[in-house]
Amino acid sequence: MTQTPTKLRPLEPLLAPLVMANDDDDDDGGTSVVVETRPKTKRPPLYKVLLLNDDYTPMEFVVAVLERFFGMNHAQAFEIMLTVHKKGVAVVGVFSHEIAETKVAQVMDFARQHQHPLQCTMEKE
Repeated sequence: MTQTPTKLRPLEPLLAPLVMANDDDDDDGGTSVVVETRPKTKRPPLYKVLLLNDDYTPMEFVVAVLERFFGMNHAQAFEIMLTVHKKGVAVVGVFSHEIAETKVAQVMDFARQHQHPLQCTMEKE
């Protein structure tokens, strides 16, 4: 009994997603490889959250805000509060846009609820 050789299928259908016909007007039957390149993703911009000094908000309240909304311990919060007091402004954190926006809103709402004029803002880093 003789075996008949199996017919090999051309590779083109198997490689169809990777190979496309050459667009040149040559009839040489050449092919070119399509290489998919991934677009380089940029990191989203970061935003600084700033606390502004005023003459009315108690220092203890500012320390409480820094501990509550920015996860600082008492010593860190006290140091930042002094920076705000002496320099008029301090960066209290750097976040993505959505998180920075949320932090600003939380601080402003909390200050208003306690009837303090504390100002918090954000700016692109």
